[in-house]
Amino acid sequence: MFGSIKIADRRQTAWIPQRETVTGETVLRYLVVMTISANLLLLLAAQGVTGSTWGNPDTSKTEVRWDPPTPSQGSIVWISVRPEVQLTSDGDLTISGALAGQPLHFEPGDDGEFHSLAGIPINTRDSIQLALALTSDQGTLQRLFTYLPVAEGVFSVAKLSVDPRFTTPPDSALAVRIAAEADSVRAILQRSHETSRLWLPGFVIPNANRITSGYGQRREFNGEVRSRHMGVDLDGDFGDPVVATNRGVVALVGDFYYAGGLVYLDHGRGLLTAYMHLSEITVGVGDTVAAGQVIGRVGASGRVTGPHLHWQARYGTVTVNPLTLLELDWGSWSGR
Repeated sequence: MFGSIKIADRRQTAWIPQRETVTGETVLRYLVVMTISANLLLLLAAQGVTGSTWGNPDTSKTEVRWDPPTPSQGSIVWISVRPEVQLTSDGDLTISGALAGQPLHFEPGDDGEFHSLAGIPINTRDSIQLALALTSDQGTLQRLFTYLPVAEGVFSVAKLSVDPRFTTPPDSALAVRIAAEADSVRAILQRSHETSRLWLPGFVIPNANRITSGYGQRREFNGEVRSRHMGVDLDGDFGDPVVATNRGVVALVGDFYYAGGLVYLDHGRGLLTAYMHLSEITVGVGDTVAAGQVIGRVGASGRVTGPHLHWQARYGTVTVNPLTLLELDWGSWSGR
């Protein structure tokens, strides 16, 4: 079920308080609609807001929907925009957007709406701003803001014992290695916003074993709180197969200090998934893989207490709970 809000009259410039019922709860959202100049549109583009085109605008109302209706901290959300347009050959409508500092990549679907994934950061409080821009080659511009309600996540605390070498400050050489590994990840996160969409509706879990550690868990290593678990751990034995959660291209393969043997898949349009602590990797950088294809095998490499798969998902630089990919409601959109 989607949360939604209708955006009326493009000429309105005032803040509009609007209440609506979402899954039995009343949520207050604020919406501002303003007409902007071409110069301000350029500023929006400079901030990383991008989009795609469809039709000729004759807009009086625009509907924005999202699933789930009240996303949790650290989740993937599916955003849909239905502009009130009359299709002609005279011009194009472009929908652009941004959320949590990340550009959104709207694509037209067969259901007459534009759709994009987005990521809710784990530290979001009770709401997060969604910015949209509707533009045309005729110079008619509309900028829209609304707020998505965000539910507080429930995160556990884990006490773990690991090799002391993983909890002591790294020496200079090791620090250089760790920094270089982080730089290589940041590079592919940025490039994913430039990659065409490869993922298709419907994600699969990479390993069907039980979950041993959840996303967002606060982790205490050898008696000291040191990190937060920004993925999901799936139990497994050495050599158990690990499969791709969706179609994508292999963006990074490595043997990292903390993550051990890892594979990053770029699914395009800002979405990536990672598979860590592998004992074997069966793909190489540049390979295109299908959902369910074996990409590696469970291991105990890197900072671990035993064999398992650490599965991670990111929308741009926002790390989200990968399990929320499995829960999305695609509605009538089948992708193209």
